[in-house]
Amino acid sequence: MALKFSKKTKAETGIPTASMPDIIFMLLIFFMVSTVFKEFRGIPVRLPAAKKIEKLPGKRNVAYIWADDRDRVSIDDKFVEISEIRRIMDPKLRDEIAPLRVVSMKIDERARMGFITKIQEELRETGGAALNVNYSTKTASN
Repeated sequence: MALKFSKKTKAETGIPTASMPDIIFMLLIFFMVSTVFKEFRGIPVRLPAAKKIEKLPGKRNVAYIWADDRDRVSIDDKFVEISEIRRIMDPKLRDEIAPLRVVSMKIDERARMGFITKIQEELRETGGAALNVNYSTKTASN
């Protein structure tokens, strides 16, 4: 009499995917919470005070230019010469995805007007949206 052995069924070695959406969701929340968006700091300036202030509608498509009382100019966290403003702003104006709409100038209240005029003349030479200039101020306390 011959003994007949039956084959054992093989255990499946797949990765369980039932909890995959939960893991992906937790990773998404983790990265959303831990991400820090870069904010341009520029150079330290003492903004002038104003009684009536209007906020910009949004921070998209806005270029920031800082100017201090030591005749320094900063764009995108880099010190630049006044003659470089046109070269830096021109690509921002021609960007097809996010074209420049407003130039926000953060100017130290002690800055020389002649220096600021030179910056404005460079922006004027750039043309386009660089002519739409916003001057940042702080709220004046009465």
